[in-house]
Amino acid sequence: MLALVDILRLISSYRTRRPARASPLLDMLFRRLARCAPGEADATEELIWDVWMHHPHRAAARELDLATGDIAARRYDIAETRLTLLLRRAPGFAEAWHKRAALYYLLGRDAECVHDLRRTLELEPRHFGAMLHFAEILHSMNQEAEARFAVSTARTIHPHLTIPD
Repeated sequence: MLALVDILRLISSYRTRRPARASPLLDMLFRRLARCAPGEADATEELIWDVWMHHPHRAAARELDLATGDIAARRYDIAETRLTLLLRRAPGFAEAWHKRAALYYLLGRDAECVHDLRRTLELEPRHFGAMLHFAEILHSMNQEAEARFAVSTARTIHPHLTIPD
């Protein structure tokens, strides 16, 4: 339960925290996302994901791409191994933490998922994807008010989010 409270604190303080990896491009994309027309939001969101998937070391970005493909192909054991090894080499890579959290969510390993979501949000306070995954976990635990808060904050960052009911 303490981990959930910690993540809610991270979410509530996202405006006062800076990402671990400074990116003027990402800052500009978030400003654009906040004020763009709905028709432009998808393209801007895609650019944000591209920046998140990038890493200064090409090998790290390649490993993340491979792990993402492994998850899509349901090769979960291979994806977990790739991501765990990648995070040992690049512990500041927020999107690698998020991908492993998503994998753990798919596997029903909520405690590990929450751990990795926390790390994602520590490194990238504006990670609306991590906030939405966290809201899904809260919803599954019948913590509806907290789930609504996480979704509401994600929508503050990305006002054009479409979230299925």
